[in-house]
Amino acid sequence: MATKKDLGQFTEFEPYKLDENEEYMSDAQLKHFRAILLDWKRGLMEEVDRTVDHMKDEATNFPDPNDRATQEEEFSLELRTRDRERKLIKKIDESLEAIESGEYGYCEACGVEIGVRRLEARPTATMCIDCKTLQEIKEKQTRA
Repeated sequence: MATKKDLGQFTEFEPYKLDENEEYMSDAQLKHFRAILLDWKRGLMEEVDRTVDHMKDEATNFPDPNDRATQEEEFSLELRTRDRERKLIKKIDESLEAIESGEYGYCEACGVEIGVRRLEARPTATMCIDCKTLQEIKEKQTRA
């Protein structure tokens, strides 16, 4: 039995078994990535629902200002986390659209294949590792 990978934010999946004669972004590969992206999105949406329920259940008007401040800080942290997840859901949706349009898996900067293993590590990747590295170097130089 093949081992599954647990990649933190998205759930376990079977690593894709590459066939040496298989065409890049074949129907089977696209199906594999669509499943990963949809599962990841589902998990994020469930987390959003849990946060809303938690905030409704835990919302209390504490008479003590310190307790109230602690609760507000916890809620603020949760909302910032959900905002980052909302942005991630948008990237997931864009990746799903790229699958449908036939553009998924190809670098938006140079057009080369991003690679199955890179996409398994970061299913929302839009750049090959070389272009992404170059972009990060340029960003660091601009900030310096």
